[in-house]
This record gives sequence, C-alpha cells and structure tokens, in this order.
Amino acid sequence: MSNSSSITQFLLLPFTDTRELQLLHFWLFLGIYLAALLGNGLIITTIAWDQHLHTPMYFFLLNLALLDLGSISTTVPKSMANSLWDSRAISYLGCATQLFLFLFLITAEFYLLTVMSYDRYVAICKPLHYGTLLGSRACVHMAAAAWATGFLNALLHTANTFSLPLCKGNVLGQFFCEIPQILKLSCSHSFLRELGLLVVSACLAFMCFVFIVVSYVQILRAVLRIPSEQGRHKAFSTCLPHLAVVSLFVSTVMFACLKPPSISSPSLDLVVSVLYSVVPPTVNPLIYSMRNKEIKDSVWQLMNGCFLKQ
Repeated sequence: MSNSSSITQFLLLPFTDTRELQLLHFWLFLGIYLAALLGNGLIITTIAWDQHLHTPMYFFLLNLALLDLGSISTTVPKSMANSLWDSRAISYLGCATQLFLFLFLITAEFYLLTVMSYDRYVAICKPLHYGTLLGSRACVHMAAAAWATGFLNALLHTANTFSLPLCKGNVLGQFFCEIPQILKLSCSHSFLRELGLLVVSACLAFMCFVFIVVSYVQILRAVLRIPSEQGRHKAFSTCLPHLAVVSLFVSTVMFACLKPPSISSPSLDLVVSVLYSVVPPTVNPLIYSMRNKEIKDSVWQLMNGCFLKQ
C-alpha cells in the first residue's frame, strides 16, 4: 500500500511490450505529430501573415490551430520518448502538469468550436447582423472566454484530482495522465467529488454540443434554400465534416470519462484516448482550413514568396 505523498512517479500504459512494435509506435506517432505541426503551423503562419485573413472566422481558426498544436504536444512527445527509450515512467509533477495542460487546451478548444459554430450561423443565417454581432472586440472577448474557461476548468479538476489520497499503486492504464485512470488509484470515497465534477463538465459539454448541432442544422436549412447546386455542395462539404469531428471529439471524451468499469479494458481505453487526443489536432487543419480556398491560396502565396526570396 502507498499513498499520494510517497508517489514520486507514475507508470504509463505502453502500447506494446514488443521492442519492434514500440519502434513502430514511435515512427507512427512521429509521422502524426509532424503532420499536426505542419498543418497547424501553416495555418498560424498564413493567417498571421496575410492581412486579408484578419477576419473573425480566420481569427477563430488561428486560435483553434494554437490549441491543437498545444494539445497534441502535451501528450504525443512523451509517449514517443517512452517508446523509443523503452520506458513507462512520468514524474508526479510531470503527470500533474500534463493533465493540467491537456485539460486546459481541449476544454478551451471545445468552447472555441462552439463559438465557431455561432460565427458560421450568424455569417450564413444572419449576414446583415454579422458586423454588429461579431465585431473585433466581441471576437476577442469570446476567444478569451474560451481560453479562460479552459484554464479554470483544468485548474479545478487538476487540483481536485491530485488532492485525493492514492493508495492503489502508481500504474495508470493510459499512455498519458488522464483523470479516470488516476481516480482508479484513489483509496477513499473522496473520488466521488471529482466524479461529480466530471459529470457536471460532461453535461456542460453536451449542452454546447447541442448548441453546435442546432447551429449547423439552421445553417443546413439555409443552405438548402441556395439556388446554386455548387453553393449547396460547398456548404454541405464544409458543415458535415465539422459536425463529424466535433461528434467524434465529444462522444469519445464523454465515453472515456463516464464509461462503467465493467466495459473498461486497456485496449479500448487506448483506442478511445487516441480518438479524442491525437486524431482531432491532426485532422482539424484539413477539415477546417485546408479545404478553404482562401487559406489554400494564401498558403501558396506564402510558400512562393519564401522560395522567391531564396
């Protein structure tokens, strides 16, 4: 038996114990991580560089890319290093820091996605009011509110989770520090307090998800009234992938936090965690930005400008 004061490190769950498969995991995650860095880095650089993209929609996309870059950098590099060096350890402080940063960034990202759905709703359904409802000051306030909400949520959950007495060892059934896995190590009924907070957070997330779905339903209804078939196809091809990514993100996070212990297994936990922690930051640049003609044109101009200078 041990308690939290005597724990100096946690042991993370490896994807495999076979050395060859560990190296395969390292190279696979390295490829995914570089793709996320390239995609989100291009978006950040392009929007900051091109004055024509200094509009509310691209301002929110810039914030989304920053959050994606931060969230995947919080979990994947540590997992890659552990596979490369055949290690499982993460320090107590490192685990707390990783948990805080990851919660901060994914919570802020989800609230930002909610704001972005509102932005698209106003742009398509109430275009005459767009300048009034989404002026530069309003956009900054909404983005700041998303970041601040993420910070407060992460601070509350991290402080509460790491204040629990831990007496069931230090082995986490996950490749990064995750609240449900830490709660399994708790040896008192105090974990019910954190479980209650998770349920409240899940309910708020579900309400935001309903808002996002309703916004996109209104957008699609407006799109159906567009006389141009090309215009309808463009709007559908934009909205439906957005909804798919948000649905994947919300469903996997809620499943990870609220699933009953009876259906929990190491392999299932790993798959679910990859789906909400690794996949969205990698595919968001493709779905939210690289399908956009203005972004693609600006990226080409930026790259051509860099090559011409050389």
